[in-house]
Amino acid sequence: MSRLLKWVRAHLVVLAGLLALAYLVLPNLVVLAFSFNKPSGKFNYEWNQFSTDAWTDPCGVADMCGSLSLSLQIAVLATVGATVLGTMVAFALARYRFRGRGGATGLIFLPMAMPEVVMAASLGTLFLNMRIPFGFTTILIAHIMFCLSFVVTAVKARVMSMDPRLEQAAQDLYATPVQTFLKVTLPLAAPGIAAGALLSFALSFDDFIITQFNSGPTTVTFPMFVWGASQRGIPVQVNVIGTAMFLAAVVLTVVGQWVGNRRKASA
Repeated sequence: MSRLLKWVRAHLVVLAGLLALAYLVLPNLVVLAFSFNKPSGKFNYEWNQFSTDAWTDPCGVADMCGSLSLSLQIAVLATVGATVLGTMVAFALARYRFRGRGGATGLIFLPMAMPEVVMAASLGTLFLNMRIPFGFTTILIAHIMFCLSFVVTAVKARVMSMDPRLEQAAQDLYATPVQTFLKVTLPLAAPGIAAGALLSFALSFDDFIITQFNSGPTTVTFPMFVWGASQRGIPVQVNVIGTAMFLAAVVLTVVGQWVGNRRKASA
């Protein structure tokens, strides 16, 4: 018993990490398992029979792939817009001193602390008063606005940790400002930019509350489709889409780690 207690104490951090990882991954494994289920009724809550029908026909449910396509379009455009704007804002806040810098920083980070329903209702009221018709455009503007804070946070942290002497060395070697930015600054800031972009894509694709408040009658995103389907029975194809997104995220993470390790090994 004493040996067991010593072993547990020595590996307590590892055990806690494994438990936390299992807690996070377990719901995804359940979704994966039930994507191969053939339910006997409307609800896919109990295991009935193994089947690959949902995987062979993921668009078999009316309007589901259309809503998925809409969510992907909005997520990609919102990611591009938020990443470009957020990167410029992060460099301005990290590199320059100007009047109102503290207030601007507070306003940028305010959406992260604000309840999502408050921001959704505020944006909806703004679009309504400006007489902007609700639809694709209003959803895109809203997504860029709430993703912007996360990009600024990730990029600013990276920029503040960069060694300015590297850029100064490039300038001493007669590099132009454009060459310094493209050859030195941008590669150093790339991990933060990539992290902000990936986070923006995940948040935009997964968002429901802000989208619900700012969507039109014909703009139904994938989360809105799932919410509507939950009232009459979520189809198995939803599990297929969720599993595919999870596996894509895992592959992307593994590839990123592999590329990073290769760069460290070759450095």
